[in-house]
Amino acid sequence: MKKLFILISIATLALASCRETTTETKEVIREVKVETPEADQKEGILERTAKEVDKEVNQEIDKKIDEIGNDK
Repeated sequence: MKKLFILISIATLALASCRETTTETKEVIREVKVETPEADQKEGILERTAKEVDKEVNQEIDKKIDEIGNDK
């Protein structure tokens, strides 16, 4: 009985170790171009906010000028 058990164990190990366990892998490399702002175009939060405020003030001034121009 022991010999049969040993024989089955050896056969199982032999069959299990003969299996090919390699897996296929595929490496994908993708190049992406990243655009960074130029050094002179970098602005802080204050500069961007000031531009927006200036734009709004200019629009209000233009409206007032149009109202005055329409009165004549």
